[in-house]
Amino acid sequence: MAAIFQSAGGLLPGIGYLISPLSTAPIIFCTILSIRYGLMGYILAIAVLLIMLPSEIIVFPFTTGLLGLGIGGAFMLLKKRIYIIFTASLFLFAGITILLYGIRFPVLGPTASSSFHLFTLVLIYLFSVLYSWLWVEISNVCIKKIGKILR
Repeated sequence: MAAIFQSAGGLLPGIGYLISPLSTAPIIFCTILSIRYGLMGYILAIAVLLIMLPSEIIVFPFTTGLLGLGIGGAFMLLKKRIYIIFTASLFLFAGITILLYGIRFPVLGPTASSSFHLFTLVLIYLFSVLYSWLWVEISNVCIKKIGKILR
């Protein structure tokens, strides 16, 4: 599912860009079940993307996939929501900065250059916190609804 959601951006221009962020969800839920399942799902999604849409292979492992691992692992290991958000935001921040400054891949498009600027780094971190907070809240609601269904 993660690979299908991630590839939507490349296969369905326009609406696909709204679908592709959903690739985080399957990784979150696999990781919540077991960190081992989360890692297997993450690696499997990367392998499927390599076959389906190789252009997405550089984005998924460093952004949406890594965020899913961070949130799922944090849900398993941490209890307070603020710690989960902080941990997840560090995963996303690390992935974006590695892409932008390490690999020099323009993950943020032309808005952020690959030359180092402290202001850009701060904006990336703020975005990472907000985006992680959104995913933690969505995940929390889904976990509660699944828990009610399973009772």
